[in-house]
Amino acid sequence: MTTKLSLATLNEVARTAAVPAYERSALKAGIVHFGVGNFHRAHQAIYLDDLFNLGHDHDWAIIGAGVLPSDAAMREKLAGQDFLTTVVEQDNNRSGARVTGAMIGYLAPGNAAATIAQLANPAIRIVSLTITEGGYFINPASGVFDPGHPAIAADAANPADPKTVFGLILAGLKARKDAGLAPYTVMSCDNIPGNGEVTHAAISGLARLSDPALADWIDTNVAFPNGMVDRITPATGPREIGIVADEYDIDDAWPVFCEEFKQWVLEDHFPEGRPALEKAGVQFVPDVAPYEHMKIRILNGGHAAIAYPAALLDIHFVHEAMEDADIRAFLAKLEREEIIPVIPPVPDTDLNDYYALIERRFSNPKIADTIPRLAQDGSNRQPKFILPSTADRLARGEDVIGLSLVSALWCHYLAGKTDSGKDIAFNDPNIDRIRAAATSAKNDPNAFLALKDIFGTVAVSDRFTRRFANALASLQRKGTRATLKDYLGDRLVN
Repeated sequence: MTTKLSLATLNEVARTAAVPAYERSALKAGIVHFGVGNFHRAHQAIYLDDLFNLGHDHDWAIIGAGVLPSDAAMREKLAGQDFLTTVVEQDNNRSGARVTGAMIGYLAPGNAAATIAQLANPAIRIVSLTITEGGYFINPASGVFDPGHPAIAADAANPADPKTVFGLILAGLKARKDAGLAPYTVMSCDNIPGNGEVTHAAISGLARLSDPALADWIDTNVAFPNGMVDRITPATGPREIGIVADEYDIDDAWPVFCEEFKQWVLEDHFPEGRPALEKAGVQFVPDVAPYEHMKIRILNGGHAAIAYPAALLDIHFVHEAMEDADIRAFLAKLEREEIIPVIPPVPDTDLNDYYALIERRFSNPKIADTIPRLAQDGSNRQPKFILPSTADRLARGEDVIGLSLVSALWCHYLAGKTDSGKDIAFNDPNIDRIRAAATSAKNDPNAFLALKDIFGTVAVSDRFTRRFANALASLQRKGTRATLKDYLGDRLVN
């Protein structure tokens, strides 16, 4: 019989899972977090839970904050179990469950006044975000904040009743400024190069549309530390809920599964203080950029590279893609020949050893991470994870045969059929526009590269356009596997 997860049942849950060693009632909020998804609960919340278990910083608990209507469902699930989460960590040779209690509340979406009031509370000294790569209102090609986005324009026109996460954060900062309170630090935990700088640009840019003096105050007084985050965390579904019930006897409405490995590298720029996260394994450094480049290009770029050939070959799980000899060899060749050579040195790190670690992590069968998850939202992921490496190589006068193939695989995937003829289900906010371009590319490859907000200046490179067209023609003519084999045999040239 399963035990419904709650504060009242922790003693029963402790028979099969580790539970908090601290009194949850003793925690006080110091952080408001936007984007309470699986990654946040498997990463930031875990580090804080570890810290609390050590007996430190119990005034840094998390209050979640919803923005989108879809956040209401997560809030309801977590509220029904006292905001506790079962986290199942899975390595190749072991699995274990733990219950985390770092979150003590969750602000409902749609109530801007309540959220702003919480942000204005001087006890809140950090506001953090995991809102996905596509949530920052930036132009994908340029990386510049887009002040013309309809949602941003709406918040600029009505700053007292904001609807976006940045409008809410801005309103909270204004309330603090008006009350003579110090601002909170804004900490992005998303996979974006310079995520702190990007967040700064979004909040200051929105402020400048309606209150330039507030924008100036933000530029002078608000800290936006950059950070690199890493932990593979697949989506939750009936399978994961069932495993927690069957193997751990816990009834958790939305548990989290993740790999055992985790990493967080962070710039130490928190004027109003921070929890002692270094005691829980966070690495504080003067400059995150080298670590960020390494992780985003090698790991996230690796995920983006294998997503589309695996999808086209009807492979569902990431570890199954790594069991496919052609896909595994494609990734290794791409990383070692084109991606790793343009990554700047990282302190105390061998990039080839780092890739070997990534290869092992991708191969972990217990995680059950899926190819559809990696393939979604390509219009936001490709410009951040793949095309920067392409641009760097082109700027150095170097070839991009493999990277061009990645772009061609994405285009071929968007045509809508796997190589066996199965329909592909898409999940991308720009799907209509990019699918239309991919369809036109069947006759004119440049039609896809004409997506300037995605490809930017890369699309004007003669070398890239030739390589892309050749790879796309091969995929259309020979199929995915034969094209991969040509690439591996150095035959994919024109």
